[in-house]
This record gives sequence, structure tokens and C-alpha cells, in this order.
Amino acid sequence: MDALGQLGISLPGLATQLISFIILLIILKKVLYGPIVKMLDERSDKIKDSLETAERVQKESAESQAEAKSQLDAARAEGQELIAQAREMADRYREEEMEQVKAEIQEARNRAETTIQREKDAVVEEIRAEFAGIAITAAEKIINQSLDEKSHKKLIDDVLQENS
Repeated sequence: MDALGQLGISLPGLATQLISFIILLIILKKVLYGPIVKMLDERSDKIKDSLETAERVQKESAESQAEAKSQLDAARAEGQELIAQAREMADRYREEEMEQVKAEIQEARNRAETTIQREKDAVVEEIRAEFAGIAITAAEKIINQSLDEKSHKKLIDDVLQENS
């Protein structure tokens, strides 16, 4: 103990200081350490909650983007299908119109051919009737007179001039 005394340390003073330090530690633990630890725990919980919320929001955002992409892809596919259907309908309509126009043209052509044939037959019949009349007139004149070559030509010219 003398060694402690030589250093200027007294045992009762050391015990008092030691007891005071322990009491100070107990008071600090009760007053400061508990609330500080509690505050740090609360802050840690808040940070964990924020991180979990951020992860959840990020996951929901990724799911939302994936869903939006799939909906966009579905809409594109549906749009392409509608365009294909519209083209198909337009092609079908065009073909139907072409068939109808072809049928109308063929019908008009058939009517024109029929009309032309009828008119041709009428002209041929008219020419036959006229030629028959000319032939009869020529025969009557031939019978009435005997012809030589010169009078024969004159007779033909006269008959043709009368009928034209």
C-alpha cells in the first residue's frame, strides 16, 4: 500500500472514485444508453422498412413494366391481325368487283355481238332481196330483147343506175 501512497493514491479515495464511476456508468446506461440504443434500433427498423418498401416498389415496377410490355405486344399483334384481315377483305372485295366487271363486260359484248349479227343478217337479206330484184329486172329486159355484147353491157349499166 505504501507504493500506492507514494504515488499519491489513497485506497478510500480510489474506492470512492471506483464506486462513483460504477454509479455513473449505471446512470448513463439507464439515462443515455437505453434511449440512444432504442433510437438507433428505431432508425434501423425505419431503414429496413424503407429498403423493403423500395424493393417492393422496384419489384412492382418491374412487374408493371413487364405487364405493360406484354399488353403492348398483344396490342401490336392484334393490330397486325386487324391489318391483315383488312387487307384480305380488300383483296376479296377487289376480286369480287373484278369478277362483276368482267361479267358485265362479257354481257355487253354478247349483246353487241347479237346486235351486230342481227344487223348483218338484215343487211345480207336486204342485199339478197335487192339483188333478186335486179336479177329479175335484168332477166325481163334480156327476155324482151336479144343482146349482143355491147347492148349487154349497156343493159347492166342501166339496171345498176336505176337501182342505185
